[in-house]
Amino acid sequence: MEYIINNLDQTLLIELYKNLLKPRMIEEKMLVLLRQGKISKWFSGIGQEAISVGITMALDKEEYILPMHRNLGVFTTRKIPLYRLFSQWQGKASGFTKGRDRSFHFGAQHYKIVGMISHLGPQLGVADGIALASKLKDKNSVTAVFTGEGGTSEGDFHEALNIASVWQLPVLFCIENNGYGLSTPASEQYNCKDLADRGLGYGMESHIIDGNNILEVYTKVSEIAKSVRENPRPVLIEFKTFRMRGHEEASGTKYVPDELMNEWAKKDPILNYEVFLKQNGFISDEDIHALKESITHEIEEHLKVTFEEEDIIPNETDELNDLFQNFKYQEVKHNTETKEIRFIDAISESLKQSMELHKDLVIMGQDIAEYGGAFKITEGFLEQFGKDRVRNTPICESGIVETAMGLSIAGMKSVVEMQFADFVSSGFNPIVNYLAKSHYRWGQNADVVIRMPCGGGVGAGPFHSQTNEAWFTKAPGLKVVYPAFPYDAKGLLATAINDPNPVLFFEHKALYRSIRQDVPEDYFTLPFGKASMIKKGSQITVITFGAAVHWALETLNKNPNVSADLINLRTLQPLDTETIYASVKKTGRAIILQEDSLFGGIASDISALILENCFEYLDAPVKRVASMETPIPFAPQLEQQYLPKNRFENTLLELLAY
Repeated sequence: MEYIINNLDQTLLIELYKNLLKPRMIEEKMLVLLRQGKISKWFSGIGQEAISVGITMALDKEEYILPMHRNLGVFTTRKIPLYRLFSQWQGKASGFTKGRDRSFHFGAQHYKIVGMISHLGPQLGVADGIALASKLKDKNSVTAVFTGEGGTSEGDFHEALNIASVWQLPVLFCIENNGYGLSTPASEQYNCKDLADRGLGYGMESHIIDGNNILEVYTKVSEIAKSVRENPRPVLIEFKTFRMRGHEEASGTKYVPDELMNEWAKKDPILNYEVFLKQNGFISDEDIHALKESITHEIEEHLKVTFEEEDIIPNETDELNDLFQNFKYQEVKHNTETKEIRFIDAISESLKQSMELHKDLVIMGQDIAEYGGAFKITEGFLEQFGKDRVRNTPICESGIVETAMGLSIAGMKSVVEMQFADFVSSGFNPIVNYLAKSHYRWGQNADVVIRMPCGGGVGAGPFHSQTNEAWFTKAPGLKVVYPAFPYDAKGLLATAINDPNPVLFFEHKALYRSIRQDVPEDYFTLPFGKASMIKKGSQITVITFGAAVHWALETLNKNPNVSADLINLRTLQPLDTETIYASVKKTGRAIILQEDSLFGGIASDISALILENCFEYLDAPVKRVASMETPIPFAPQLEQQYLPKNRFENTLLELLAY
């Protein structure tokens, strides 16, 4: 292995060696503890240390790094106290996730490190968001994100590279090509010689670096990072290396040919660099011995702290309270000036006024800039707020949600428009596994609102008409808002943007231009978790939301002899159970109307809650009315049959007659 010193001084050469040695010695100790049953799992980075250490030392301390589970050298080079790492791996409170996640599935804002999730790909798009924030704030900094060669097969990799290239984001995409995705060799992962060649397809500069040569890694990444700071752009870097142990220790390495293991053993990044330093008089055997003794002592002292730390005592309140970042709702009252506007105008006004209030708010979506969005909600925004804050996106829902998460990590707010709520399925993973879980896992909020134009009644068929709120009410860590009137839409969207937690904001397309209401002209907010009582009565409680509120109103107006409480939920997570229970206890009957198909919808949960909490007050079974158990059809007569509007009246009258 050839080492080229260039202008590196002895102090830096020795520092590189120290930073290489520490993660190797920690790993060797962890392998012993694993065999002793004192840690549960270990993903080894032995043989790959030069990549983690070289990249981390090439970056400034304030520049973000998004590592994976073989990048212990990132954490140790950023000088995270070892006892905190050891406690993390043992599930103790001094770790970074309060025992809620393991290994390197955590982040640490103080050290500008954002750890992985097991789905691997989403962190690539998150790096885009952090880099976008850097670019918008003129920070002249780079963001480095790691992936393995196996992870490059995921769609998130391609979406992240495409976004970074189109927006010229200062991201170093670092591929650790270690030859195997678990046991699957690279030849079965991709059909090209070098992954760096993929950069060409995205109009992106790319490099191949010997990942086992610490001087090459440090020198070349330093040069690239310096260039990217001066001329922001993404760069794809493939590091050729090898994994000397199994995917994780239980996997072993029997699938690797012996000759290949022997070949790479000769390229050990630490042993070769150590020989080079000794031969050139930069370090002596005595120096090496003293350094190893010092690291051993540090490891043992910090392990002692972790072993002596008490196990976490489960506390249900703490668990529930950590699901969301604390948000103290602040009511903003409106003045008396109102004007009659449509539902769609209320959304647009609220979004515009929030953009004026929050100078760091970025909105992103397909066709939202010059075109003004598929429904023209953001028409004129580009002229008022500029292209930095009103951003057309490529068609890549997953990557844009991840970018929004990265903006939040960097301290910025964002609103993402799904062109249709149906398309959110292409971004489902980062919403339910990244946005929803981040605050609970390591205290990082996701300050993201996802706007969801949804619903039927417009003849748009199976892929443009779904009302899929139940996909998200099931995912702890998400808030779900579903207004039915312009007034509610305007006030609730303002609150959603103020809230530092992830919010799914459903906007029924059939209401956009059909519903009008007098709405305050100025900015105001409405609280989450507070339903509105549209009608009051004594015979029955009708619980609903979205367009179904208007169906229920139409039915009740058609039947003036029915005395009903009509509850418009407005938010589904949090849910106003207090209003529901009080009404049901008064009327003794309850019917829940939803547009979604019946099985697995939120009506089922509301029904169960009523039965569990109001059973002794009921005079009849709780009834649910919903759409048919099919995808939503296109033809008007089929769609009319599918939707529950016409079935609701019969069920309501049957329940009253029970």
